[in-house]
This record gives sequence, structure tokens and C-alpha cells, in this order.
Amino acid sequence: MDIFSLIMILILIASAVAVSSIRSLLGAVIVFMVYSLVMAILWEQLNAPDLAITEAAVGAGITTLLF
Repeated sequence: MDIFSLIMILILIASAVAVSSIRSLLGAVIVFMVYSLVMAILWEQLNAPDLAITEAAVGAGITTLLF
């Protein structure tokens, strides 16, 4: 595991904890968007581009637009 993956996993864990503890709806949506983008990067590193595109489109894109 390289250092970039480790940093992404730490950001992923921090954003998962933050999204569940933020009281503001707008703040939670923004942190969830960060979570989805980090997940898309991790899926791409795991050689799953179809999952990365889906995660980026649904998690970061549509969820943020629907808010």
C-alpha cells in the first residue's frame, strides 16, 4: 500500500465520521460529496473504473444536485 492510498483512506474515515456528526444539512452534503469523490479515487486505484464513474456520478454529482 502506497502513501497516497493511506492518505485517501484516512480522509475517507475522517469524512465518514464528520458526515454523521455535522448538524448542518449543507455541511453534511458537502462532506458527503468529499466522501464520494475519495471513494471514486480509491475505486480507480483498485482498477474498477466502472465503479469509480458510478460513485462519482451518483455520490458526488446527483446527490449534491438534488440537495
